[in-house]
Amino acid sequence: MKDSDIEKLVFIYNADSGLKNALLDSAHKILNPSTYNCNLCDITFGVFTENKIWKRFREETDLEMEFLHKDEYKKQYASKFGNKFSFPIILAQSNGELQVFVSTEEMNTIEDARSLIRLIEKRIRA
Repeated sequence: MKDSDIEKLVFIYNADSGLKNALLDSAHKILNPSTYNCNLCDITFGVFTENKIWKRFREETDLEMEFLHKDEYKKQYASKFGNKFSFPIILAQSNGELQVFVSTEEMNTIEDARSLIRLIEKRIRA
């Protein structure tokens, strides 16, 4: 899938939206980080703020990006695409269809924002 084919990337966190959930997630990251189950959250956000390297990439790229929590994704896309994906995941929208861009399994092996950025850039040039 070439960059010209991608309409946007949809990033879906393995977390639900809302202040209460955000506070619980932050506490989980602090108290028991090894069991926190959203590597996309860990890579793009610290405990309280967005990762600086990731933020710079996000603000400077020409790629359209959408960021959703899993409950938001299910509300927005479930009727069209169902709940056939696991989370966290990055999907690419092309011709109105969503395809896996970075799977949950692969997402869980990425170690930091630089690695995620390199993977995204490599795949959009492929």
